[in-house]
Amino acid sequence: MLEPNVADATATDLPCLLVDVIGGTGSANIDEIAAWCQRQPLPIIALGQASPGIERFSDVIVQTESELAPVLAAIDTNPEASAVLVQVLRASLLLPVPQALAMESLAYSVLQAGREHRQWLSSVAPRAAHVDPDTLDSIVTMQRRGDHLDLTLNSPQNRNALSVPMRDALTSAFKLVAMDQTIRTVSVRGNGPCFSAGGDLTEFGSSSDGALAHSTRMLRMPAQYLAPHRDRYTFYLKGTCVGAGIEMPAYAGRLVAASDTSLRLPEVGMGLIPGAGGCVSIPRRIGRHRTAWMAITGASVDAETALAWGLVDEIGEDEIGE
Repeated sequence: MLEPNVADATATDLPCLLVDVIGGTGSANIDEIAAWCQRQPLPIIALGQASPGIERFSDVIVQTESELAPVLAAIDTNPEASAVLVQVLRASLLLPVPQALAMESLAYSVLQAGREHRQWLSSVAPRAAHVDPDTLDSIVTMQRRGDHLDLTLNSPQNRNALSVPMRDALTSAFKLVAMDQTIRTVSVRGNGPCFSAGGDLTEFGSSSDGALAHSTRMLRMPAQYLAPHRDRYTFYLKGTCVGAGIEMPAYAGRLVAASDTSLRLPEVGMGLIPGAGGCVSIPRRIGRHRTAWMAITGASVDAETALAWGLVDEIGEDEIGE
């Protein structure tokens, strides 16, 4: 087992710690260095071949210098969001889902008022809302077939973005499933070329009260009502699924992806962290190290990689869009 000691963990000129585990072993007890690293309020990056113990004292594991470069560059661009992300992920797996969701939401609210998110908001051009008021009643469609319920995200004009109307409609649908035990199975799909493009960017920056935003999320976040009944749900993914477009489906007991599916967590690049439950759902599928890598780098993960990691459960062309 590699046992790098605390002296091997060197601060770089970037807001993270880089632990070089290539070659040799340290003399310190692995429990000591793990405890020390977990107390650091910044990302711990391990460089080297994966070995027993590395995951205990690191937040992201990369094997080569070329893999390291984009991680360091992303952290340098958004150090505050990166630091909050890894601290939330460290605690997420130690908490029950409801408490972990509350922690994620609180951290998200803090970052919404932060410098990095404000800088991102100022760098993007204003966007016009794409939700047609005349379609709000059908933004999520429901069809009952015996003991099965089909749900469809039905806002293809904005790629099924998780707008406030979409969020509230999904929350109502998931509440219905929670209350009606005669609904034994639920399928969730997206109308259009992709399942969901994530949060509606036209709504970003619209909230000036972080405490109220947190309270609203805790009452209306779809994940709150989906997660306790995950075994009844199958989500079908296709196209480019961004942010909430994978964070929410990751709660499902069964997650099927078309071969063209790609998955991405862009929030750290916006000065935020995943805020639709992804800091809770995704590490429970693929671990916090891969989750941190996805979120910090914002890199796309294809369907085959997602299957190998366990982020999706199968690739199934025939079932998409039944």
